[in-house]
Amino acid sequence: MSFAAPAFASDPPRGSDLAAYVRARAADADGAADVAARGYAVALAADPGNEVIAIRAFREGVSVGDMALARRALAVLEASKVAPADAALLRFADQVAARDWAGARVTATRVGQGPLSFVGPVLRAWIALETGAADPLAELGADADNAIERRYSAEAKALILVALRRDDEANPALRALLAEGGALDIRIAAARLYAGRGDMRTARALLAGEDPAARAQLAALGRGVKPGAAFGASTLFTRLAADLSGDEPSPLVILLTRTALLLEPLNDRARLLLADALSRDGSARRALALIQEVKPKSAWANGAEALRIAVLDRMGERDVAISLAAKRSAAKDADANEARTLGDLLIASNRFAEAADAYAAAMTRAGGTGDWVLNLQRGGALEQAGRFDEALPYLRRAVELAPDEPVALNYLGYALAERGRDLPEAQALLEKARRLKPDDASITDSLGWAYVRRGQVPKALPLLEQAAAADPGNVEINEHLGDAYWASGRRYEARYAWRAASVHAEGADRTRLAAKLERGLSAE
Repeated sequence: MSFAAPAFASDPPRGSDLAAYVRARAADADGAADVAARGYAVALAADPGNEVIAIRAFREGVSVGDMALARRALAVLEASKVAPADAALLRFADQVAARDWAGARVTATRVGQGPLSFVGPVLRAWIALETGAADPLAELGADADNAIERRYSAEAKALILVALRRDDEANPALRALLAEGGALDIRIAAARLYAGRGDMRTARALLAGEDPAARAQLAALGRGVKPGAAFGASTLFTRLAADLSGDEPSPLVILLTRTALLLEPLNDRARLLLADALSRDGSARRALALIQEVKPKSAWANGAEALRIAVLDRMGERDVAISLAAKRSAAKDADANEARTLGDLLIASNRFAEAADAYAAAMTRAGGTGDWVLNLQRGGALEQAGRFDEALPYLRRAVELAPDEPVALNYLGYALAERGRDLPEAQALLEKARRLKPDDASITDSLGWAYVRRGQVPKALPLLEQAAAADPGNVEINEHLGDAYWASGRRYEARYAWRAASVHAEGADRTRLAAKLERGLSAE
């Protein structure tokens, strides 16, 4: 989700203001967020009406948690009517904290007129519940044309019905949401509301099951929560942040989680989402500091430890991450997820035999056989450790459990083809994988290579050419294409493909390709 950049009336800063601004921009570019925030604060103090400085001061203030700077910058942007649409979330949180319900309702309406239109009705509904000034359910867009608004409104409706003690309506509404799967946040929010009402039986029922996160929430449920605008908005902002979180840094996720924490300072779910977003934005140290704030008895303590490992790995401290993951996996109460995390880190470090052992532990903890992904991971680790005969049963089991999963079909098919084993079966597996995912360059390459291994080079070449065009920097694909060209007598094109493969090749791959470039396939 992106927001259009506002048009600023202010000129860029000049003189001493410019020096502070330039230093802040340089620090910003270098990932030194604290230095950047201080620089923007100095520049904004020197030129307090400058929107160019204010927008950067706002974003940096939110990022580093300097909310005083963020508020000062927001006031400048609002006065000039150039505040970005999402900035209203901070204003709303402050108004709710101050119990300025009239102002909060105006801000919620303004939010509903921008890119976050689906948020406005939900915020107004929680204000109505808090104040009793209107029917909260009437505020929700249950019949809205926007599918996103319908979804978030349906979740808010279920929670508000629980808060209103209208259980005959709340229970089917919750069942409908939970039937869709992936609704842990809603289960937790509803359980907290029921616990706040003193209905521990229903609260516990919502958190029953084998999900480790739900079990942790059950253990830490306590007295629950009282419904109100702060709870509702914090739940919404956290839920939206979770939906938007991904591999790329997101200023909106950072703002959502900061405002969620302003409304509910003990919201560890928001705290961890914020830490994750900051880590992806290059602020690993700040992320680790936030993770440290999660207490050992928190329902999110296990999640905090898992995120700590991920953040350490992202910042290049893989050995430390592996050490922590190994310690977690060896704990008496460790589950399959801890062992799987350790396996993933070991795979990334090319420690394949140890990874296979970790995945074996995960399978044991998951009931002995594991799902298709775990079988594929264990088989893949064994295969990369040079133990293919041990790997084969797990790779076959992955395909048995997930016969329509292209990645499982591709892994087994390619592993067989590469070794010249059961080539008709390998070809059939890869042909099915390609039917399921025809645009995947890796699968297209695997099928082409299987044809080469079966001596069907004319049939292979179009596939390998297509794969190379789709992924021109892939070493393996270009090498396969070169081998196929050589086998068909097209020596010049073969060397061209091998040369393309050499650009990104390392280690043994680079040595092998150099030999092919010098002597052709006779080098093998």
